[in-house]
Amino acid sequence: MIDIKHLSKSFGELKVLQNVSFRLEEGKVLVLIGPSGTGKSTLLRCINYLEKPDDGMITIGDITVDAKNHKKNDIYKLRRKTAMVFQNYSLFRHKTALQNIMTPLVDVQGVSKSEAEEKAREILKSIGLTEKADEYPAHLSGGQQQRIGIGRALAANPQVLLIDEPTSSLDPELVGEVLNLLYKLASQKVTMIIATHEMEFARHIADHVIFLDEGGIVEEGSPDDIFENPSKPRTKQFLKKFEQKHAMDEE
Repeated sequence: MIDIKHLSKSFGELKVLQNVSFRLEEGKVLVLIGPSGTGKSTLLRCINYLEKPDDGMITIGDITVDAKNHKKNDIYKLRRKTAMVFQNYSLFRHKTALQNIMTPLVDVQGVSKSEAEEKAREILKSIGLTEKADEYPAHLSGGQQQRIGIGRALAANPQVLLIDEPTSSLDPELVGEVLNLLYKLASQKVTMIIATHEMEFARHIADHVIFLDEGGIVEEGSPDDIFENPSKPRTKQFLKKFEQKHAMDEE
């Protein structure tokens, strides 16, 4: 279970997150939506302390970290319960697809190279990229690179996947292969927190949706609550713009 309480983060005078609180049960998918620059990526990065929050408490499983009172070892333990998937893939350019997936197994979990390779090949099979094991990122499409990034995150065996705009760097024709993999993980009850601008994807994959604006939670609820019957004017305004853009794209 994930429990975020009163999380806040500022960069200088800019308040990026303000008093954000939510809970997520194991095996569920939470989707973060909202305008660009409203704190979605910062929230994900604060959950695993890639960014240090100014205030608030983060609980994942049996580990709780208080932004105001914690030890370095607490952060290390928290990070081991999470794995991040970045919008720009962040693969090791000098390592093959197989080696990229092996890295967290060997470097973080201390698994032997032979065991790590076996596990990495299983993951490559599960994400449909067995034939790309010996390819370097430069020779992979954006969609394939992102799927390797997801595979590398899965290798860490985290309690929660933190996924930041997984399709934002992809050409439109490559989006589907990444979204299909995430749908598959959701069906396998992988716990995920996903920031996305893909509204139809959000509607179909989420168990719970949070609409963030100006660093705070404007509205949250089930996909039906948010997409079919939003109660807040700001949520309605945001979704209307996406509906208009979608209609224009289809013309």
